[in-house]
Amino acid sequence: MKNLLFIFLLLPSLAMVSPNVNGISQAISTGNADALAQYLDQSVEISILDDVDMYDKNEAVQMLRNFFAKNKPKSYNQMHQGTSKGQDSRYTIGNLVTSSNSFRVYIYLKVQGGQQLIQELRFDKE
Repeated sequence: MKNLLFIFLLLPSLAMVSPNVNGISQAISTGNADALAQYLDQSVEISILDDVDMYDKNEAVQMLRNFFAKNKPKSYNQMHQGTSKGQDSRYTIGNLVTSSNSFRVYIYLKVQGGQQLIQELRFDKE
């Protein structure tokens, strides 16, 4: 009975998040800024090393294209993830290994219109 209750409590939170987080991880691991675009909110904070700013979605995609062009991904591993108390926001932390550097990647997502969208994306050198 406890296992059944656990499953009923766990499934909604997994169903709500997994597709976006998996898609985001796949887009980062392949360096595909266009695929990542579908998960971006209309404005997003992008932080690449010490360059931090708010960008509209189109500008953010261009920033990500430039980043991936200079830093060809070799691998991306999601290391940690969590949710807010109200389940309306989520974060993930991962490691991106590129042809030139290794980065710690922080992603903050928030529910907008029933969909989780990236509000903040940070690439910090490890």
